[in-house]
Amino acid sequence: LDAGKEGLNRHREILERELETVGIRLNQRPPDVTFTKKKTGGIRFASTVPLTKLGPEPTKVATQIMREYKVVNADILTRQDITVDELVDVIQGNRQYKPCLYFYNKVDTVTMEEVDKLARMPHSIVGSVNQHYNIGEAMEDDLLKMKMWEYLGLTRIYTKRKGQPPDLEEPVVLSQIRKGTTVKSLCTNVSSQMLRDFNYALVWGTSAKHSPQRCGLSHGLDDEDVVQIVTKTNKQQSQDKNYQALVQGFSDKYHKKKYDAKVKKQGRLRR
Repeated sequence: LDAGKEGLNRHREILERELETVGIRLNQRPPDVTFTKKKTGGIRFASTVPLTKLGPEPTKVATQIMREYKVVNADILTRQDITVDELVDVIQGNRQYKPCLYFYNKVDTVTMEEVDKLARMPHSIVGSVNQHYNIGEAMEDDLLKMKMWEYLGLTRIYTKRKGQPPDLEEPVVLSQIRKGTTVKSLCTNVSSQMLRDFNYALVWGTSAKHSPQRCGLSHGLDDEDVVQIVTKTNKQQSQDKNYQALVQGFSDKYHKKKYDAKVKKQGRLRR
């Protein structure tokens, strides 16, 4: 955003209003509410915390709102003090919750009082591309890159093969707001086959109680952890319930590939 024009044009408010209209919520978390539609049974509303934002009769208000959206059979359980707008978002089910960081450029063209006011606004940083203030070159560390890394919840994970040093050149980057930062997320990002054959993981870093720590798929990883994935042995794989179906699938895939190659070769000979 242009720091010199924000006070007059108020571009931030316009952006927030337009995104709010199309169902994008900036710097908000999804309400901690479980909403399940049913075929019969009517509406059942329950809460684990006191509700102060839905009026003196929260159950009645919630029931009226759901009926306005043609929901007559559903179970809803709220674990936080939600507002009417948050309840509507849950019923609609098509809202997107995104992190947002505002960068006010050209602060060298405004007064110190205006810079101080912009810098104190939530989710905002100030800077100047021309003066290289809080924003540098592509490969330089600066405040903007640090904040972007923080808002995206990015975590660098270094992988390691058995008997070899870790690969510190090309980390696997995980995101907290997408697939998460667990060992399972790491396996999913690397290979679906790795997730299928996963046995356990050895973790070095701040997330481990000792180095290395033997962990499962649900273990949370910290930035710059080193992880070695240990897959199942052939004997362990043969004991899985789906082993026969897996072998059959590989066999079918191999024969199909062989058949397609044969057909392709015959087509070339005919030409």
